[in-house]
Amino acid sequence: MLENLKKDVVLVAKRAQHDGLCKHKSGNFSARDPETGLIAVTPTSLDREQMSSRDIVVMDLDCQVVENESGLRPTSEVLMHIEIYRARPEVRAIAHTHSAYATTFAVLNRPIPAIVYEVANLGLTKGRIPVAPYGRPGTPELASAVTGAVLEADCLLLEKHGAVAVDDRDIYEAYLKAAYIEELAELYHHSLLANRGEEPDSFAQEELQKWAYPSQIRFPVATAG
Repeated sequence: MLENLKKDVVLVAKRAQHDGLCKHKSGNFSARDPETGLIAVTPTSLDREQMSSRDIVVMDLDCQVVENESGLRPTSEVLMHIEIYRARPEVRAIAHTHSAYATTFAVLNRPIPAIVYEVANLGLTKGRIPVAPYGRPGTPELASAVTGAVLEADCLLLEKHGAVAVDDRDIYEAYLKAAYIEELAELYHHSLLANRGEEPDSFAQEELQKWAYPSQIRFPVATAG
């Protein structure tokens, strides 16, 4: 069931570990099938080096496990994933990481401002990566706490916890956004150090919304064959 989706989730989960965005079995990933509405989510407490598509758990949005070939339980944070899918029905994938710089600002409960223009592609609506209020991992409280932040942006921090990225295309795009969160957090950290703790300049949301692909670029006109 959902074999291609499960394979994609496994590949991204392993990539996150190799890239250092998730260590020691931390973090979790899911993708939603638009036809059935079912989600494929990583299991709890399994080394990603040993993970295969058989280990990915298929669930519905009512928390019912539909398939778990290996007999493994879904991540304890699946309630958060389900709440995000409910709040944002267009979302197709979620990446939750514990990358070092992003988690540092999550610990400080400090939103990350748009200090480079590349964040124009991160689905921000207020020129920042917001912080969702603290909720104990694996609880309905955490799931509820995320709603406000995920309605504001595709990328967010979880207070004292980590980072989350969502995308309406696929798990690869969600993971790319998670990687950008970490890159932006590292740049923000270095900027604060270089500026002796003073906030660096950042872009207003109005400026970020002005980006468009260059209209001067032209392509050959297709001819009827």
